[in-house]
Amino acid sequence: MKLIIAEKPDQGLKLASPFSYTKKDGYVEISPNQWFPNGALLTWAIGHLCELVPPEEYDPKWKKWSLETLPIIPNHFQHRVTKSKWKQFNIIKGFVNRKDIDEIIIAGDAEREGEAIVRIILEKCNNQKKMKRLWISSLTPKSVIHGFENLLEESETRSIYYEALSRACADWLVGMNASRAYTLLLQKKGISDVFSTGRVQTPTLALIVKREKEIENFKSEPFWEVLATFHMDGKNYSGKWHKDGETRLQDESMAKKIAEFCKGKEAIISSIEKERKEFQPPLFFNLSALQATANKLYKFSPKHTLDIAQKLYVKGIISYPRSDSSFVTKEEAASFPEILQKLSKLERYKDYFPLPKTSIINNSRYVNAKKVTDHYAIIPTEQVVNPTKMSADEEKIYSLIVERLIVAHYEKAIFDYTTIHTLVENRATFISKGKEQIQEGWRAVIYKNNSEQKNENQEDDQDLPSLQEGEKGIVKAIKVKGGKTQPPKRYTEGQLITLMKTAGKHLEDEELIKVLNKTEGLGTEATRAGIIGVLKDRKYIEVKKNQVFATNKGTLLIESIGDSLLASPEMTAKWEQRLHEIGEGKASPNIFMEQAKKLSIKLINDARENSGEWDFQHFDLTEFQKNKTSKNGKKLGTKLGKCRKCDGDVVDKGKIFGCSNYNTSKCDFAISKKILGRSISQTNIKKLLTEGSTDFIKGFKKDGKEFTAKLEWKDNKISFLYK
Repeated sequence: MKLIIAEKPDQGLKLASPFSYTKKDGYVEISPNQWFPNGALLTWAIGHLCELVPPEEYDPKWKKWSLETLPIIPNHFQHRVTKSKWKQFNIIKGFVNRKDIDEIIIAGDAEREGEAIVRIILEKCNNQKKMKRLWISSLTPKSVIHGFENLLEESETRSIYYEALSRACADWLVGMNASRAYTLLLQKKGISDVFSTGRVQTPTLALIVKREKEIENFKSEPFWEVLATFHMDGKNYSGKWHKDGETRLQDESMAKKIAEFCKGKEAIISSIEKERKEFQPPLFFNLSALQATANKLYKFSPKHTLDIAQKLYVKGIISYPRSDSSFVTKEEAASFPEILQKLSKLERYKDYFPLPKTSIINNSRYVNAKKVTDHYAIIPTEQVVNPTKMSADEEKIYSLIVERLIVAHYEKAIFDYTTIHTLVENRATFISKGKEQIQEGWRAVIYKNNSEQKNENQEDDQDLPSLQEGEKGIVKAIKVKGGKTQPPKRYTEGQLITLMKTAGKHLEDEELIKVLNKTEGLGTEATRAGIIGVLKDRKYIEVKKNQVFATNKGTLLIESIGDSLLASPEMTAKWEQRLHEIGEGKASPNIFMEQAKKLSIKLINDARENSGEWDFQHFDLTEFQKNKTSKNGKKLGTKLGKCRKCDGDVVDKGKIFGCSNYNTSKCDFAISKKILGRSISQTNIKKLLTEGSTDFIKGFKKDGKEFTAKLEWKDNKISFLYK
């Protein structure tokens, strides 16, 4: 008899659904059939049934956090059953040891983690029986039966188990050692908090903090542009003054002089340039692209998108969602006509039919077996469902996936882009840009319901009249428009997923990102959403209105880490590539783990060396410092010194430093914790209270300029003492 072990209960029931079966407590019994003549038992893990053991189980001295006991490097990594999951483990172990079980089928998700989850359980059960592997990319009955008919040998997927195990153990080493090192060293600086680090999470956080610093240090500069409206033989169009391609002027008076010079003057079209551009339909979705698109359109977090896609997969209506490929094989392409025929009957999609192309089976843009890795792209299955019967969020994700399949059968979109150069009085040059749609093509589908997807710069594009070179007219109107340079924008969660995929390389070309065959990125398709979730949970980042902000805690950690390899996207990307090579059987997991051990030691040494130079004067460290408590358990503010107005104490009150006598004598001594964009530290407040002034503080900002000054108490108020 065969024993089938799935990854999760819902997945297990889907695998049993094509057969006659009886559901029991923690497993199902599949009745004898043509595929299982003796019947089969099907059970499941509950996700990660086993976990790596904590440090103290290797050595009791590692239980206490201490710099003296670092590094923590076990001789051999071990797993234990998670406390709450012993019941299910014992069910599986009982089946593994049954004498009538002669073969075990590993049926976790067809990827690294699914492989590791089941194999680790089998190792804990001391399994000696023959194993096979079920490898499928959808949970439709047709796909499940095809998978059981074409089981892989266990040896064919063994290397991805080594990859998953190497990843987990290396992450444990780096996270355990670096987290303790930085937490303990920061405690020596009076910072009382736990700082978690990770091989993937820390470089990702570093990218976010880097952008935060770019915004903080950005100095906005004013500029002016000269905008003209031209009239030529009854035809009007607008243009922007430029010189050598630069349209912005830093001098307002010069902009006004240009405008004055051009007012009412003769204008002539000196040249017209036309360029035809063709835009191919977008590729099928991989997980990163789906997450980025859903975030852009619907503000869905990457985790929310993955959760919805997982539900649709378990229902059998889309293929495996954690795919890193945007391509399919001819086998999948052969099923498209059937899927599309079913979709054409649904009210939601019927307007897109009939399709311009009946088949794409020979179109290498979509059908390319060489670019299909573990799984093909995310596509709808033949089990087509009416989206109106889904939840609103499920309908959105399902329709995105369906529309990508539909537009692959559409023609390209074609635009003519026109650039007109206009010369005023043979001196001032103006540029005008416009575009004309020649063929709508696939955009009729993608942009019909999602017009917000359009990326065109509406300000610069205009509908231009029919004009000729040498045509003359006048400047009908002219004005000067002022503006300010804008800082870089914070990342959205969708952009962050893309940034992780490209290891911090700012690739704006969506096409280029998708067709990268092997991406040396941060994390994997399956783990990136989880990493962002970890950064949120650990209070390193906040997401407000779909913008990702680095918190004080996140910034403090990254400043502490500095140039250490721990924060290097490039180093982590190279590790991911090496892990990928382990999964392909091209690299040694043992050599990789030795490198991970050496890195862990180096990270501890880096932290020790760098800690001597840490200076956190510019941080508000209040949230990291332990406050005393009164008898009733309420927190009291940290006392910083005697009030300069009365005999009270100045205490930390959260957003301000204020007098403790406010409630009794209404003493109004108060200093904001942030003055002109600069955080004021407790150390400087103590100095002001005892000596009358702080140290010189850099980074005050006023009217777009920075300055350095002391804060001093003078004439019963705070004033600046400039350097």
